[in-house]
Amino acid sequence: MNYRPTMHDVARLAGVSIKTVSRVVNNEPRVNPETGAKVSKAIQELGFRRNEQARSLRPGQASGLLGLVTSDMSNPFYSAIACGIEEVAQQRGYFVLTASSEEDASREQRLIESLLQHNIDGLMIVPAVGDHQYLSPTLLRDVPAVALDRPGHAQMDSVLLDNREGALQAVTALIGEGHRRIAMIDGYPQVYTGAERIAGYAAALRQHQIEQVPDLIMTGHHGELQAEAAMDRLFRLGDPPTAVFTTNNRITLGVLRAMKRWNRWLAVASFDDFELADMLHIPILVVRYNAVEMGRKAAELLFHRLEDPQTTARTCYVPVEVVIRGG
Repeated sequence: MNYRPTMHDVARLAGVSIKTVSRVVNNEPRVNPETGAKVSKAIQELGFRRNEQARSLRPGQASGLLGLVTSDMSNPFYSAIACGIEEVAQQRGYFVLTASSEEDASREQRLIESLLQHNIDGLMIVPAVGDHQYLSPTLLRDVPAVALDRPGHAQMDSVLLDNREGALQAVTALIGEGHRRIAMIDGYPQVYTGAERIAGYAAALRQHQIEQVPDLIMTGHHGELQAEAAMDRLFRLGDPPTAVFTTNNRITLGVLRAMKRWNRWLAVASFDDFELADMLHIPILVVRYNAVEMGRKAAELLFHRLEDPQTTARTCYVPVEVVIRGG
């Protein structure tokens, strides 16, 4: 979704008040021709279009639209969440507008502003890395919001995975298979999910008196290509790992590609199941959960908030389990 300039943007560029911009947009009389020309020029430069849908609604009337902002809609995890949200929304007669922040907080803020210009009744968001003070009720214009996968702020409802417990169980399973040199590859350690999964990895080693080895901990490798390169570096170590824990499905795919190139197949525990995992010729541990159910829970929390705005903020956890795929 592209950012739609607002009247605030036009007013700022033209150096006039929002009220003046409104008069020009609505072809009202009593606008100084010179001022009108400046506003018209700003409108043309920004590509501003007035929100006809919002203008057509009476005060207090619902639009029937919900907004969803994730970090990457091409990721099957977020696509599954969107399916769960749409299932509940359609039952209520709502439509969902979706957008991807690409893990960019400034882009995320612009997208949310654009969704608000579409007069959405509620917002669901996977918060990008950064400060989310702008998600306050005042700045959201009192539109209720639910955080998904990562917490927002204290006043927001949230739907989260038990990330730390899932990581602890997965690494503990590797230890149970006899592994002691267990590598970890993570994407964004500053992201809530990454930090929690790293903590679970560390807790599993600590519980079994296994020392953490800095050379075996790879962070900042979010995409498949970066994860593949990280696995290459692990293979080149003088004493390489015998197993690897990956903190998301994209990292897992990169790791498996590296193993195929090297024709060296280590034990793998992946946080996130992924498509065709059961087709692998080696067994792989995966932390599995129901992403569609996450979406359903988020939508249900949002509708509950729409019906009762004063209700106390709640956090719901979606359970995880470790299963064996492939082999």
